Amino acid sequence: MTETRSKPKIPVTLIAGFLGAGKTTLLNHILIGDHGVRAAVLVNDFGAINIDAKLIVGVENDTVELANGCVCCTIRDDLIGACLGLLGR
Repeated sequence: MTETRSKPKIPVTLIAGFLGAGKTTLLNHILIGDHGVRAAVLVNDFGAINIDAKLIVGVENDTVELANGCVCCTIRDDLIGACLGLLGR
């Protein structure tokens, strides 16, 4: 019988909502807590300037900004590349 090893799965949490809904506040509360896990944050903003990424605390050097488009269509390749880059860390 052939034994196959599966790669460990990495949990992903998606936070979405309207402008002013409290996404960044919620994320910051989660990130400053001592949960014993490593966290990386991917921030997608439609504008050329990613304001929300500047407001995120608690993940030094582990915030990836995906600006100037939507990850579901126009910058999908950027999202895939960012995820693969984070996996390599």
